Amino acid sequence: MNLLNLDIRAVELSANTVEQKIFGLRDTTYPRPQLQRSQWQSLNGQWKFAFDDEGRCAQPSDLSQWTHHIEVPFAPESTKSGIGDPSFHSNCWYEREFATPSGEGRLLLHFGAVDYRARVWVNGQYMAEHEGGHTPFTIDITPVLNDSGQTLVTVWAQDDAHDLAKPRGKQDWQLVPHSIWYPRTSGIWQTVWVERVGTTYIDHIRWTPDFERWELSCYVALAGDVPVCGVQMKVKLSVGDYVLANDTYEVFNGEISRRITFADPGIDDYRNELLWSPEKPTLIDAEIQLFYQNQLLDQVRSYTAMRTVSIQRDRFMLNGRPYYLRLVLDQGYWPDSLMTAPDDDALRRDVELAKAMGFNGVRKHQKIEDPRFLYWADVLGLLVWEEMPSAYRFTHKAVERMTHEWTEVINRDVNHPCIVAWVPFNESWGVPNLVETAAHRNYVLAMYHLTKTLDPSRPVISNDGWESTDTDILAIHDYDTKPQQLAQRYGPEVKLSDLFERKRPGGRILTLDNYPHQGQPMMLTEFGGIAYAALGQPDADKAWGYERCSNISELEMKYAALLETVNNIEMFSGFCYTQFSDTFQEANGLLYADRTPKFPLEAICAATRLGQRLCTPTSC
Repeated sequence: MNLLNLDIRAVELSANTVEQKIFGLRDTTYPRPQLQRSQWQSLNGQWKFAFDDEGRCAQPSDLSQWTHHIEVPFAPESTKSGIGDPSFHSNCWYEREFATPSGEGRLLLHFGAVDYRARVWVNGQYMAEHEGGHTPFTIDITPVLNDSGQTLVTVWAQDDAHDLAKPRGKQDWQLVPHSIWYPRTSGIWQTVWVERVGTTYIDHIRWTPDFERWELSCYVALAGDVPVCGVQMKVKLSVGDYVLANDTYEVFNGEISRRITFADPGIDDYRNELLWSPEKPTLIDAEIQLFYQNQLLDQVRSYTAMRTVSIQRDRFMLNGRPYYLRLVLDQGYWPDSLMTAPDDDALRRDVELAKAMGFNGVRKHQKIEDPRFLYWADVLGLLVWEEMPSAYRFTHKAVERMTHEWTEVINRDVNHPCIVAWVPFNESWGVPNLVETAAHRNYVLAMYHLTKTLDPSRPVISNDGWESTDTDILAIHDYDTKPQQLAQRYGPEVKLSDLFERKRPGGRILTLDNYPHQGQPMMLTEFGGIAYAALGQPDADKAWGYERCSNISELEMKYAALLETVNNIEMFSGFCYTQFSDTFQEANGLLYADRTPKFPLEAICAATRLGQRLCTPTSC
């Protein structure tokens, strides 16, 4: 293929046209967008439910009665679930019977996320246990299917609200949410579904773009009854109607890794048409078929993108060019459904709102978001910093839990082009004695290097906020809402040596001893937090932020002044404003909790970009 002979209009598609072509190829409701099949069935909806506060039940037969019905995937603490009980319940049970999908091969049962520990029975047979409240797990339930045509799934979920040594993010351990913590989310909180696959099927795909070599690496692992040899994999890659590759490979021992090389177009105008960015989110659709002796074993749809991120001296680089990051802190909560979006349209709307407010990315704060959000960020073009929910105690168990779950997080989300940074720690949460205790420092260093090992293609921010060890971006939190003081603290007359000798807000130093700043990009990754709560809103008198405004005009004026100042601080390669929307008692969002803008989106957008420095044609 020679892209120089390609009519540029074949890939120069508007956002709407791109969406239409994408939607024609992919199921836009599938819970796992990166690996889609046609035969699947959602199990969301009404399930039987019961609390087991004393933990008396070890298996389904121990449960005397089902006392409630719950709407899955909404947590029982949420009103959307139909229960709305925010009190402490360490154990709960779910059960649903459904018609067994017809077809041959295997039947897989998928859970998007169950917080925090889950055990699953199918047709009365114990099947599996999973620990980790933010990551998916899958069970092959084929061996326990029966001839009745019905399948019964029972789930036990345990979530100890007082356990501070598990990754929990912003979920409060007190009965009433206080300070910066929010209501708890227990049990099933992401989609449950089943799908039919063959006896041999594709278990995992990993895409790795290489901008410099103009190639795409594809790794595929198989599962089930896998022949040692004789399996072939056909990969078709396309953008819109234009086919980039259509190749067949031999698969040995159940896995394959291949580099798919594109002809380098050479000219930037042609090259840029195939690059993914927030301004032009071009996605490459992938169709993968698995054959054995000319028999089709499996067929999936996926997607990827030509997109690279890197650090070059003091700048963040997107596709080989400096790119200024304008992020907004996004907690990912909704008033009636907590960490679960009310529906898929709500996830899409959040992406659209962030872009409409002038931001090119979000820092998902203390939450591993639903893959459907990442899908819309991929499709519509929004950068994402993915951050691990923190534990709040340092113990051996906490380290084991964090390491295991963070590995699952990276494996789940590594293919999404929207993700441009990993953040394992925030503000020394879970490592409170980072300055004094070697074990805490070693833990942060270990997670930094583990992350770089699992995914060497993205920057890693080891401890967002302060007290950095090794890190690719030096992230600073500073909630001083006086623009002139921020300008003085980080302005051109400030010597970096003086900056690092001083303590920042919270009495924390920016870098630990023996880990000096080495010229990497510096970003203001939490600032602002200007609150406004309209009179008449529930608990408006209790709502808070780092500074309060008495009216909308004051909020608009203060936001514009603050953003103009930050945009013009040459020391920074980007920023993250706090925050996207009001979240329970925090009233410091640019949007109310229901996503209504506090002042017009056009005005928010203009203020977000006020005084913005010119970067490159693709980023500004």
